[in-house]
Amino acid sequence: MIEAILAGIPLGIFLSFLIGPVFFVLLETSAVKGFRAAMVFDFGVVLADVLFIAIAYFSSYRLILGIKNDPAIFIFGGIIMLTYGIISFLKLKKVSKKVDEIPIEELIKKDYLGLFLKGFLLNFINVGVLLFWFLVLITIGPRLELVTFKMIIFFSTVLLTYLIVDIGKVLLAKQLRSKMTPTNILKIKKVISVLLLVFGLALMFQGFFPSEQKLVKRALEKIE
Repeated sequence: MIEAILAGIPLGIFLSFLIGPVFFVLLETSAVKGFRAAMVFDFGVVLADVLFIAIAYFSSYRLILGIKNDPAIFIFGGIIMLTYGIISFLKLKKVSKKVDEIPIEELIKKDYLGLFLKGFLLNFINVGVLLFWFLVLITIGPRLELVTFKMIIFFSTVLLTYLIVDIGKVLLAKQLRSKMTPTNILKIKKVISVLLLVFGLALMFQGFFPSEQKLVKRALEKIE
């Protein structure tokens, strides 16, 4: 049990600082909408991770291999993220023309269900996250003898550590709220939209050039 906890803590810290769309959107949500909104978003992200962990744990390696070998999944996820980024940017560009007329309450309105779904979908459409958890499983699993109780403790420790570190990130980002004028909010949202465009293109790139997934292939071959 202690071994599972000690193995999970560093991975949770690493996961929290892994640079990706979730990282930036979490900080933006905290700075613009506050602590509670950011944590609701983060819980959606964690739910997607839990689902991916369950898929990696209970499915056969052939299912993971099939996903890995289907570039359409990466391309589809990339298109969704890219489309979301484009639509968001165009909406913000339209809004910026009349930014002085918009009350700040309108820009920071909180739709908790929407934020939860946004966190879940933003993580879930990135099939690379599933491959990440599968690699974690085949790396750590043998060390924990694939004992179900130990595996539950390990993954629970990873996700709990991830959440605790994220709380610290959210609290730090929240300090920027005093500077959140309508103009600054729009600037931040535009930057996040552009980042989503970049990450969407990167995800599509993995689909067009699947050779980047050689590490997963070698790991799967070892299991065979």
